[in-house]
Amino acid sequence: MLRQASRLISRSATAASSKSVTARAFSTELPSTIDSTFVESWKKVAPNMDPPQTPSSFMKPRPSTASSIPTKLTVNFVLPYASELSGKEVDMVIIPATTGQMGVLPGHVPTIAELKPGIMSVHEGTDIKKYFVSSGFAFLHANSVADIIAVEAVPLENIDASQVQKGLAEFTQKLASASTDLEKAEAQIGVEVHSAMNAALSG
Repeated sequence: MLRQASRLISRSATAASSKSVTARAFSTELPSTIDSTFVESWKKVAPNMDPPQTPSSFMKPRPSTASSIPTKLTVNFVLPYASELSGKEVDMVIIPATTGQMGVLPGHVPTIAELKPGIMSVHEGTDIKKYFVSSGFAFLHANSVADIIAVEAVPLENIDASQVQKGLAEFTQKLASASTDLEKAEAQIGVEVHSAMNAALSG
């Protein structure tokens, strides 16, 4: 029945679009609208079923973009198990993107950046808070809000340098003696993460 309904709705929508062609913007800045033509077509073929909801039905309007660049950057920094920063207003953050260290100031162009193992520093006046992040993503919005999601993160001062050196030596040895692709991949990840932590502590 659903296949038949889809065909009929598709035909009806095609016929309607041939009469009147309009461009619809795909943006969360626009209010959610209901396609009345689709709903009417659906009711004709499936009168006992509610029309399906589309993604736009669940999307909230995007926060408005200020007319001028704000003086502060709002940062949300979250982990799978905790929220490190929530709505924190700072001067700048520097994130370890896969393309290189990226400084983010208020008014930064909207960007999505993948994170690699390295230091993320949060600058607030003369105070600088540093975290070691393993991986994740940073979402930089036009309204000077930065959402940073990391798989794992720890304040830099909480890292034990001796344990980092020990772990680096162990994973280097595992990489040298690995006999399968899985063992090599796991050892390589360990070497890269511990090397990044070692560089962060020594830098």
